[in-house]
Amino acid sequence: MPKNPGTEAETEALRKPSESEREWQEKTLAPWLQKFPERQSEFTTLSDVPVNRLYTQADLADFDYARDLADPGQFPFTRGIHKTMYRGRLWTMRQFSGFGTPEDTNRRLRYLLEQGQTGLSIAFDLPTLMGYDSDHPLAEGEVGKCGVAVSSLADMETLLAGLPLESVTTSMTINSPAAMIWATYLVAAEKQGADWKKISGTTQNDILKEYIAQKEYIFPPAPSMRLVVDTIIFGAREVPHWNPISISGYHIREAGSTAVQELAFTLRDGIEYVEWVSRSGMSVDEFAPRLSFFFNAHNDLFEEIAKYRAARKIWARVMKERFGTTNPRAWMCRFHTQTAGCSLTAQQPYNNVIRTTIQALAAVLGGTQSLHTNSLDEAWALPTEQAATLALRTQQVLAHESGVTNTVDPLGGSYFVERLTLETERAALDYFRRIDALGGMVAAIEKGFPQKEIHDAAYAYQKAVERKEKFIVGVNDFVTDDKRPIELLVIDESVARHQNEKLAKLRRERDGRRVERSLEGLANAARSDANLMPRILECVRAYATLGEMCDVLRVPGAS
Repeated sequence: MPKNPGTEAETEALRKPSESEREWQEKTLAPWLQKFPERQSEFTTLSDVPVNRLYTQADLADFDYARDLADPGQFPFTRGIHKTMYRGRLWTMRQFSGFGTPEDTNRRLRYLLEQGQTGLSIAFDLPTLMGYDSDHPLAEGEVGKCGVAVSSLADMETLLAGLPLESVTTSMTINSPAAMIWATYLVAAEKQGADWKKISGTTQNDILKEYIAQKEYIFPPAPSMRLVVDTIIFGAREVPHWNPISISGYHIREAGSTAVQELAFTLRDGIEYVEWVSRSGMSVDEFAPRLSFFFNAHNDLFEEIAKYRAARKIWARVMKERFGTTNPRAWMCRFHTQTAGCSLTAQQPYNNVIRTTIQALAAVLGGTQSLHTNSLDEAWALPTEQAATLALRTQQVLAHESGVTNTVDPLGGSYFVERLTLETERAALDYFRRIDALGGMVAAIEKGFPQKEIHDAAYAYQKAVERKEKFIVGVNDFVTDDKRPIELLVIDESVARHQNEKLAKLRRERDGRRVERSLEGLANAARSDANLMPRILECVRAYATLGEMCDVLRVPGAS
């Protein structure tokens, strides 16, 4: 696999072993290795970063506590953004959920809250993600299959019925049509009597990672960035406790990136968003405190912990030194974590419970603010209620039985963790320099730079698995012939029929002239420099559908 830029050379140059360590190597280690050779010639992280046999004070010869670590809640936040971390408040347990009809998902969200979940997270189906209504020809066979189907305010009202929107935070995984879906949430909350100044949550809304990794985009980069900028500005002014964007490394990692690539491309995406919004005239100190991040938690425990610690440190310095922010909240890298879906195997699916536990532990030791734990059956289908409950219980056992929440940053000061954090930081900053030289992240994406880097890393990892240099238990070793099925959640075509009937009824009963006027207003605003959110909200209140709003913006020249 591609080595992280400069890591090996820097490791060799910076390490100055002590006399006692050299004596140990000569008199104790060398005879031992002659009798008991190590299992392999080189040990590496999951991302193929070399790992030394032993880490000592010599690995931190140039380490400065105030500069590189500092106390919890203090710049550069390596040890966490809060002074007491989980001793004061646990992370938000936010299980990602969405399937079938809005009624189906509403029942699942209510159930998870009853089981002790402390935040909501909504997944949308593919037609919704691509800005199509459930009755569009291109939606056939996909309605409700990978998330909940939402085509209008009416669907969102059903989805959120009875949920305590002022007291629970809601995260929504939606990108290209994020402005429209967020507008349906805001209007539905408004109709429930919730105050926009009090509701809180997160809209994923990260379009750059779609071009890099997930590929669910509708519009070209510049118009897409305009929509993101408009939501960030509107949110900062009108919905002050909402995170209008979650800058997402998760999908970059799922596409096959290394840990450093996930970190570097995600944070560099964040820089790009800050630059675009600041060009609109809004002060960075005004909007940056509501920027949030979303990272993957993969199998290599220490590599992941180092990644999270480096993320906080890099972002704090970027915001303070590159953008000159003075608001301490703008320096804080607040992030959600989800365990690695790409690590789950269809073979021996109960092994996934163990993988998820290790990954969740990494996220907690790394200081995450909220966490989703994947279910054991997700390599096969969306999770059953039983599997989702077990995934939630995994978080609850970690929080209340493991003891890892009793002290802040329990691995702080570990020679290995601190050295790995420094190396991760240096490698990510090297990517920053390369992307800056290309003209920024949008330019780098247009040139295909991050896409090629991820492709090369994914290919190298797959070849390592095939050569058995990297092991996946139950896949390329410890394989069994056990093919006993597990219970699966099945979404049939009755969901599409139900949604289509509701859409037909909505179109018959709404004020058609009001819909036309609102869509015309959106089209006119798209041809101007006006913020699009007020016009989108007018469309939503008129019960214009998601597809109708997106179609207005799909017209050439509309945005």
